[in-house]
Amino acid sequence: MELLVNNAKTYCYTGGKPFDAAKPTVVFIHGVLNDHSVWILQSRYLANHGYNVLAVDLPGHCRSAGEAPATVEEAADFIAALLDAAGVDKAALVGHSWGSLIALEAASRLKERVTHLVLVGTAYPMKVSPVLIETSLNDPMKALNMINVFSRSTLAAPPSALGPGTWVFGAGMALGKRVLASNTAVNVFHRGFVACDRYAHGEQAMAAITCPVLMLLGAQDQMTQPRAAQPLIAQAQATGKRLQVVTLPVGHHQMTETPDETLFAIRDFLKLS
Repeated sequence: MELLVNNAKTYCYTGGKPFDAAKPTVVFIHGVLNDHSVWILQSRYLANHGYNVLAVDLPGHCRSAGEAPATVEEAADFIAALLDAAGVDKAALVGHSWGSLIALEAASRLKERVTHLVLVGTAYPMKVSPVLIETSLNDPMKALNMINVFSRSTLAAPPSALGPGTWVFGAGMALGKRVLASNTAVNVFHRGFVACDRYAHGEQAMAAITCPVLMLLGAQDQMTQPRAAQPLIAQAQATGKRLQVVTLPVGHHQMTETPDETLFAIRDFLKLS
């Protein structure tokens, strides 16, 4: 599905189902050097079980045109514009890594327009190693290899995610190369890392949201270690949010390394009213 958002063509994967604005809607937001495809199992399941799905390619990434966001705040503004372009009054937001910060910031701005907030592989502050930031700019292939090593806790995904025997490291490398090559104007790898590193409003955003929150963390996550989510958890608890925290025995890519558990946690959470 293509939408015109901020005068730029925007691609959203709908899980193979026609979009119907009368149905409840779930927006999936990817992380740095990813695209809509990282949500393949979760988006297809929900699309076939009564939900609209908008698994978006962020601006300047893969099939979406426009200027790639340079900050979390810019990306949050884009999510608000996406909902308007789709004619969606309310939606659940699901974000992974950088996408979790975007979802958090967007939820804080959109208030009651966001029904549920799911933060996968999240952290705040989401500080990025200076070495990774520098390498993503000057030697992106080396940095891509580094993050795929740090992100993974298995070599092959369970059959329900990408198919039996899929080499998730190789798939992650191929996806990253494709996303990086999709934008010849800017280095979306470096730009996304800098946006994560500089985001400074996480606790204020958590205090401002009005919807239930689910955090899906990876016990073996070396990119956003579970303890790095504690400031957001503490803020959610201190401000009386309806909060669920689920820790899965994997690394940074819960969507492919524990696809069923990730899906079922999201599915059950979306049933909360």
